Amino acid sequence: MEDTKMEDSSNQREMSHEEMPETHSKGGLITMPFIIANESFEKVASYGLVPNMILYLIKDYHMGVAKGTNILFFWQAATNFTPILGAFVADSYLGRFLTIGLGSICSLLGMILLWLTAMVPQSKPPPCDLMTQTCSSPTSAQMTLLFFSFVLISLGAGGVRPCSLAFGADQLDRRDNPKNVRVLESFFGWYYASAAISVLIALTGIVYIQDQFGYRVGFGVPAILMLLSALVFFLASPFYLKQQASKSLLTGFVQVIIVAYKNRNLTFPLPNSTASYHHKRDSNVVAPTDKLRFLNKACIIKNPEQDIALDGSAANPWSLCTVEQVEELKALIKVLPLWSTGIIMSINLSQNSFPVLQASSMDRHLTKKFQIPAGSYGMFNIISLALWVIFYDRAILPIASKIKGKPVRIGVKLRMGIGLFLTCIAMVVSAIVENARRKEAIRSGFQNNPTAVVKMSAMWLVPQFCLNGFAEAFTAIGQTEFFYSELPKSMSSIAAALFGLGLAVANVLASVVVSIIDDITSKGGKESWVSSNINKGRIDNYYWVLAILSFINLFYYFLCAWAYGPTGRQATKVKSIAG
Repeated sequence: MEDTKMEDSSNQREMSHEEMPETHSKGGLITMPFIIANESFEKVASYGLVPNMILYLIKDYHMGVAKGTNILFFWQAATNFTPILGAFVADSYLGRFLTIGLGSICSLLGMILLWLTAMVPQSKPPPCDLMTQTCSSPTSAQMTLLFFSFVLISLGAGGVRPCSLAFGADQLDRRDNPKNVRVLESFFGWYYASAAISVLIALTGIVYIQDQFGYRVGFGVPAILMLLSALVFFLASPFYLKQQASKSLLTGFVQVIIVAYKNRNLTFPLPNSTASYHHKRDSNVVAPTDKLRFLNKACIIKNPEQDIALDGSAANPWSLCTVEQVEELKALIKVLPLWSTGIIMSINLSQNSFPVLQASSMDRHLTKKFQIPAGSYGMFNIISLALWVIFYDRAILPIASKIKGKPVRIGVKLRMGIGLFLTCIAMVVSAIVENARRKEAIRSGFQNNPTAVVKMSAMWLVPQFCLNGFAEAFTAIGQTEFFYSELPKSMSSIAAALFGLGLAVANVLASVVVSIIDDITSKGGKESWVSSNINKGRIDNYYWVLAILSFINLFYYFLCAWAYGPTGRQATKVKSIAG
């Protein structure tokens, strides 16, 4: 018996010794180029399709500006919302590898279908009759094909974007490595740098190809890039460390709401009666807080013998939740009002269609032979954002800290407020510039010719893009930092998803705003503010509406910031001073 035991233990040691190198041979720096390349190609391909899409819908599908803009708003909303679903599916069911893989395939199929709409004449309406000045509307089958390509591209983005960063971190996260933190920091830096470069290439290179070579080539190149994205990702499959799916935080939130409703008739335990609440083992939080007290009923133990399993966990998580789950949901609810203040700014940032139409009617020449594509002016938003982040981090903060003699930082709520103010100014500038452009078009006799180019440089559009870039640098980055610092560490994925959710909601609301303005201003046979003829329309008035909404939102932000009270870091300072 002793010999057998010794052989068994020896075999176990040999097996564990053999398994260790296999585990450590997976992942590592060798996988980074494949993961970063996968999302970089996906970003270049998908972001490159957006700027000129309004022109494609107007010229090839004979849509009005309002209808085309609304379709693009809904497409962008879907693209921003699907990553939340993708994160949920990856965490709960498929794991990150399969979710990224399926997302890459969906994006590829969507881009192939979109390319076919440009290649196959029967997939879109015939060209307008120049003699009769009539245009055929697209058929239901043609619109279905177009929408299906949009849906597949959005689903693909939902699979790739929420998982790539976490999947890359999975490959490098070695807690036993003393340089682990530095390795992860380096990866995050390269990841975000590649993301910014990808968007710039999309807004310049892909848009330029579409302008110079048409949509057959302009949609074909993104499809090829997406094919490379999928191939590169699957090529490194043997090297990846593939973690299994686990429980999602979203499931936990739903459980808290359902269980709290089920237990709505329960009476609360006596004060300081911590034994009546279910919490994780070795947890510092043994009783819920009094805020949003009705949710506390989700973690009340009714019958210890039936409710608690032998390992100390809940026998049925749909009948009993932990104190931690309840407090996580409370933390999320607490930040939602401040999260909602960023929606108006996201509406302003999502105004892609109208600036493209404006730029296409203005002088875009930098030299006699070269002109900036109308869809590329969005790059000034990205450039100004990147330059401000570098200037703020490398110049302003170090100089201010040196002058003060101690570390200096601008509070996160102040930064968010500055960004919301800047987006108000951006909309005011947008309205003034468009008013000047329209007056110049009418003065030149182009009122009935929206495709004519006025004698006004498109560089006048750059200030509004730069202001929105600075606004995004302050508010968007500030909001993300705010979520990460205020929410528990276990909710990091939720903190990342909140900004995307805000963009999705903003895209839907932007479509609603355009539809309402179009309906109201076109009554009685009048020319709509968002008319297909931008020289007859009043896009400047549309921008003034957004400016007014932005100023109202700024005051709403002041109210929410005041109601929220001090942030986590500020609260800690107050406590230390009081102590």
